[in-house]
Amino acid sequence: MAEENIDRVQMQDVYKDYGTNHVIKDVNLNVKNNEVVVLIGPSGAGKSTVLRMINGLETTTKGHILIDGADISQPHVDINRIREKIGMVFQHFNLFPHMTVLENVILAPVELKKADKATATAEARKFLETVGLTEKADAMPASLSGGQQQRVAIARALAMHPDIMLFDEPTSALDPEMVGDVLQVMRQLAQQGMTMVIVTHEMGFAKEVADRVVFFDGGQILEQGTPTEIFDHPKEERTQSFLNKVLQA
Repeated sequence: MAEENIDRVQMQDVYKDYGTNHVIKDVNLNVKNNEVVVLIGPSGAGKSTVLRMINGLETTTKGHILIDGADISQPHVDINRIREKIGMVFQHFNLFPHMTVLENVILAPVELKKADKATATAEARKFLETVGLTEKADAMPASLSGGQQQRVAIARALAMHPDIMLFDEPTSALDPEMVGDVLQVMRQLAQQGMTMVIVTHEMGFAKEVADRVVFFDGGQILEQGTPTEIFDHPKEERTQSFLNKVLQA
């Protein structure tokens, strides 16, 4: 079992360019075991790109990203093996529409990890219970609300037994009344000690669950600290300006 103070994620002097567009500039960010790190900042600041890089969906232009000590920027690293340790929940749910909820949840364990189907099914039902959707196991995704589909997406990610969970604005595509149920599931994961990196515009939630809040702007980390430090005593003018706008919205 990982020790409390080890770094699960280490981003070292990371840059990401798309041609002449410098999306990420000299980012250094560590995430410790059991830590909940919330990334905030304006749209286009690079937060989602950071998550995609941690998950190996985007490569670094320069710098290193280590997951449990393995440098995923190196060509010899088995990125698929490392990605099995990382669950990612996107803004859009990406459920397979022709499969039931249960089939969606067991697909990756059975296909990728070669799990026994009966075992995977029993585990999937537990994860559906975790997200409050036991009764929807045989439903088709189209019959679910957006919030329910997002909770299925979380159950699907948990079914791979990840060590780290990444959430990329998981509530931004939802109707306001659906947001609370998804945030409650994320709250439970935080309380259970899941290592999490979350991109969100839900500032109240960030203040409540984060161990550390990181403010991004222009592809860089401008400021980071505890929720109290960032929300109540931000040092940077740009952080103050951003928070004044979003907290009054």
